[in-house]
Amino acid sequence: MSQFFQIHPENPQARLIKQAVEIIRNGGVVIYPTDSSYAIGCQIGDKNAVERVRRLRQLDEKHNFALICSDLSQLGLFAKIDTGTFRLLKAHLPGPYTFILNATREVPRLLLHPKKRTIGLRVPSHPIALALLEELGEPLMSVTLIMPGDTDPLTDPYEMRQLLEHQVDLIIDGGFGGIKASTVINLADGEPEVIRIGCGDPTPFMAEA
Repeated sequence: MSQFFQIHPENPQARLIKQAVEIIRNGGVVIYPTDSSYAIGCQIGDKNAVERVRRLRQLDEKHNFALICSDLSQLGLFAKIDTGTFRLLKAHLPGPYTFILNATREVPRLLLHPKKRTIGLRVPSHPIALALLEELGEPLMSVTLIMPGDTDPLTDPYEMRQLLEHQVDLIIDGGFGGIKASTVINLADGEPEVIRIGCGDPTPFMAEA
């Protein structure tokens, strides 16, 4: 049965953040809030935890996982970013966007798209997500908390507890979550391409496409 932490959405309690990160480091799968919606996360190199997330979401091997990073400099370790791309990212991050980029060798193979060697990358602006990342000291592997057969993310932590307490190790209650996932922009081929319209405004990328 999973643990259930109520963490303040604006001033996260350091003690609970430390405990949450301990669970992640010990191979745990965690549900946590971001600036778009709730997400499921685990440690990036943990094959067993990644497979648990894949099974829970019923994802195939072509699904682009996202690495949730604390800032742009961390993001640069895991993706190939030229000057133009960096400017674009800097203008829109932190924020509710996931960018698909060409991965560096730092990204574990099991997280990559099998043919394209791409990875999704995010820098959120949610205090709980940022506190977890700061304490962990590395990105979180994440996907949006959308259940198989649904089109929208789960928003109520108590409903998450009811549905998933036997499938995850920790649910962080940071209040009701957003009803839309992040907006996904593909930058791997050079020109921006809007893949999914979520809570981030896609207009700037349509104009540049």
